[in-house]
Amino acid sequence: MTAEVWLPIRPDEIDGLPEGPRYLFWDGGDDGDQDFPGDPGRCAVYVVPYMKPHPVRVRPLEHLGGVQVVQTLTAGVDDVLGRLDALPPGVRLCNARGVHEASTAELALTLTLAALRGVPDFVRAQDKGEWLGGFRPALADKNVLIVGYGAIGAATEDRLVPFEVARVARVARSARTTSRGPVHPLAELPALLPEADVVILCTPLTEETRHLVDAGFLARMRDGALLVNVARGPVVDTEALLAETRRGRITAALDVTDPEPLPPGHPLWQAPGVLISPHVGGPTSAFLPRAKRLLTDQLTRFVNGEPLRNVILTTGAPGA
Repeated sequence: MTAEVWLPIRPDEIDGLPEGPRYLFWDGGDDGDQDFPGDPGRCAVYVVPYMKPHPVRVRPLEHLGGVQVVQTLTAGVDDVLGRLDALPPGVRLCNARGVHEASTAELALTLTLAALRGVPDFVRAQDKGEWLGGFRPALADKNVLIVGYGAIGAATEDRLVPFEVARVARVARSARTTSRGPVHPLAELPALLPEADVVILCTPLTEETRHLVDAGFLARMRDGALLVNVARGPVVDTEALLAETRRGRITAALDVTDPEPLPPGHPLWQAPGVLISPHVGGPTSAFLPRAKRLLTDQLTRFVNGEPLRNVILTTGAPGA
């Protein structure tokens, strides 16, 4: 029986796909009600559609009785994890490491600079025809703390260094050493927060990091510090953040929020010192070519029986 691969990018638009599988296009459709392209029982590799509503992305999972690989096109896989119990044992879940680092790191730097230099105020002033001068904070000479030092965190540091920051501190789940210096474990966050002028969140959303940024975390940030979130909205306790920004003690630049999308009238929209972008860290012109290269490489490995990249877990395995 020929294995099927369900792709959210049309197969004839991806160069170098290996021969062997039958490639079928499925992205859920505009309304999320697109019929499945083939027999779900014959789907061996399911590539999760990108930027579709959650119910659309996970809809096929309970029907894929013979699936061997679930490949996301996102760096985070938290939205898929909750539906893995519908899959048979031995299914490899892979993320899109290598696809989003450049774009997300660009946005982390953009939000940091825009918030520090007062770009939102300039835009509002331009709308009113006002010339708004004055001194603003620079990124130069600031201490920056990156929370979540994976591929995106490292790419963010790459872009920070030319801006003459005073220091970059790095935090991840566990301690390690990199060519740029030590990575501190999460347990050392309380000691590092008071030293940071800018805190950039790049961590994945897990049970350990959900509401990591709570009232205690925010209270340890120094007065006037900036919080930048390009991770996931629930990493931050929204009510705790609102309490601090209303006091004017810290500012924030958020590409992700909780809830998301942020509904009209939500207090975050009007919170003082808060800059919001609508979860646009990944969807840029850099996405599609990198996504295609990832899929070609992964499917070539799959067809040839070689180890896949970016395996997050295997269903049925201990700890999965």
